[in-house]
Amino acid sequence: MKKFRNIIFYIGIVGGFSALMYWIVLLGSKLENGRKIVIPESEISQWGEFVNSFLLNLEHPLAILLAQIVTIIFVARLLGWLCTKIGQPTVIGEIVAGIILGPSLIGFYFPEFSSALFPVHSLGNLEFISQIGLILFMFIVGMELDLKVLKNKAHDAVVISHASIIIPFALGMGLAYFIYESFAPDGVLFSSFGLFLGISMSVTAFPVLARITQERGIHKTRIGTIVITCAAADDITAWSLLAFIIAIVKAGSFVSSIYTIFLALGYVIFMIKVVRPFLMRVGNLHASRENLTKPIVAIFFLTLILSAYATEVIGIHALFGAFMAGAIMPDNAKFRSNFIEKVEDVALVLLLPLFFVFTGLRTQIGLLDDPYLWKVTGLIIIVAVTGKFIGSALAAKYVGQNWKDSLTIGALMNTRGLMELVILNIGYDLGVLTPEIFAMMVIMALVTTFMTGPALAFINWAFKSPKTETELELSAISKFKILVSFGNPERGVSLLRLANSLIRRLNGSASVTVMHLSPSKELNRYNLDKYEKESFNPVIQESHNLNQKITTLFKASNDIENDIASVANKGDFDLLLVGIGQSIFEGSLLGRIFGLTTKIINPDRIINQVTGKENIFKDAPFDERTNLIISKSNISVGVLIDKDLKSVDKVIIPLFTENDAFLIKLAQKLIHNSDAQITIVDVNGRIKNNIDAKESIKATEQIAPNHVNLINANGIDLDSISQQSLMLISIFGWKNLIDEKSTWLAKIPSTLIIDNKS
Repeated sequence: MKKFRNIIFYIGIVGGFSALMYWIVLLGSKLENGRKIVIPESEISQWGEFVNSFLLNLEHPLAILLAQIVTIIFVARLLGWLCTKIGQPTVIGEIVAGIILGPSLIGFYFPEFSSALFPVHSLGNLEFISQIGLILFMFIVGMELDLKVLKNKAHDAVVISHASIIIPFALGMGLAYFIYESFAPDGVLFSSFGLFLGISMSVTAFPVLARITQERGIHKTRIGTIVITCAAADDITAWSLLAFIIAIVKAGSFVSSIYTIFLALGYVIFMIKVVRPFLMRVGNLHASRENLTKPIVAIFFLTLILSAYATEVIGIHALFGAFMAGAIMPDNAKFRSNFIEKVEDVALVLLLPLFFVFTGLRTQIGLLDDPYLWKVTGLIIIVAVTGKFIGSALAAKYVGQNWKDSLTIGALMNTRGLMELVILNIGYDLGVLTPEIFAMMVIMALVTTFMTGPALAFINWAFKSPKTETELELSAISKFKILVSFGNPERGVSLLRLANSLIRRLNGSASVTVMHLSPSKELNRYNLDKYEKESFNPVIQESHNLNQKITTLFKASNDIENDIASVANKGDFDLLLVGIGQSIFEGSLLGRIFGLTTKIINPDRIINQVTGKENIFKDAPFDERTNLIISKSNISVGVLIDKDLKSVDKVIIPLFTENDAFLIKLAQKLIHNSDAQITIVDVNGRIKNNIDAKESIKATEQIAPNHVNLINANGIDLDSISQQSLMLISIFGWKNLIDEKSTWLAKIPSTLIIDNKS
């Protein structure tokens, strides 16, 4: 009754007041008499007027800007994903996305489309928004610098870092001497051109380097700590030098730049001595997420903006001010982690790709239309690699590192990435770099960043030490090795309980490795240790309760599904245990039509369709991520549907075909290690006629009498299913249950679905 009352009230309110408004319009139209209102007669049809209005809306500056942002983010994310698939940083894909959308490709082959999407009059808006993104990014870079690490490990790091700056800087200036006459813009002093080429050769992309060390799991090693410290020292030195160079270039000479340099020194002293202590006090009082209120956030953002404004007015560029503001933020790790999280997503996902595309719109690779120009580009790359890679490696060797670590440091310090593009854009804006030399330097940034991954792989291969006799003996020992991979800590606890039930009494003949991978873009240097500890705490606590020794593995990853499968395949494991995931679009209209997942449109699915792998798991009742892990793993995979698994004492195993007989071996492990009571259900009556299966069941009964009960499908009721603690089923059997919409599904306990590859 209440429902109908509400409907009647709604219709009465909406209908009554709509009629009132119509009546007011009729009365108001009578007031138009004598006001000389002329309604022009249009020769265009109403449809034509709509089309004209629609086209006019498409050309509105805001509509163009929004279309640009959507296109840029889509292309940048797609190419970033492709780069992760070949082991490259996503920044490579984002830079390439900018070049593709610029005049080098789209603008060259589809000029009409390019001019419609990126009209010249709209580039100013794109530039200013990209500069805001860049300011926020430099603020994050400053905050991710750990100045305490610099103090503690400064000696070797500063030697390596400064060698990795001065050597390529000198080589860059030497290169400028040979190409100044051919490539320097008219009216630009050699000192300005040489200094910019020198600093361009000297920079290291600290954020990209930090991501690479996280993804390769070396951030906590001795070499990882050294190289991150080197990059941090490199960043501080390089940006200070850049501010100094900008002052000289703008002033025209060193003498006339002295005033700017003194102002810059005064600014730095004021920031360190006055602003930093104030921010420290505020940060210590408001470190927690709850205390970090909007007025407090406003204080820090105002500091950032005022700092950037001050350096822009002084004449050393707003980006230096943003970097400085980040560097003087409170040292409190919890505060920095919380604040970085507030800024990072908007800066890196939304705004920063705009800078890449704006750079791409400036990069005209088509200008390099002569073999001589490509020879000069090659020379620039050789000089850059020689100065940075070899210079850093020799300095590291000099301070006592072995050759492998020295070359690793050199390869990582040679990573230029986004930081190089920032410097190049500043030089381009100041008129120091011509379009030709700008394009050459962008190519150099791409090549030197791209080569980092292959160089590290080659170094590891070249210096791979042969296994010792002890290692060979240990690897020859027959162990049942389980890899547990979890995302949610609570699910990790259930997976560990399950693993323990399979190997509890095997003592030294079994091992459990518990792994947690996290998307690298969701982590920064300040929340990495905290996140790892929080993720593993419940699992480690449960391992103590079970008296189960475990090995933990934490890694930042750009491609979680592939990395899980890779660890499983390379680690000589017998079984991989994972929890089932769920797509945010699962069951929705978008999911059914487009196959959307948490990655929006899953490129892996497209690849599997092309290669034929998609058919293997067609209609499988798993999310895309679980399917990918199964398809890429060379070992048996167990997928747990967790319904708060507490113990494994009563297990039901439905066998659908003779191929499901492998589950009996797992039943034997559960009986031996957990004294589990096993109920085997011969679903289709095929097992009783299979000699091998019957022998396995009989042998199990002899070893563990009163632990196995073999029945047919008619001999089990739904209530007995719900009383079990675990159901063990093959992937084929699970598909059958789903396809037939079995009544079991409403009653099943926690379920382990096995894809057997042994």
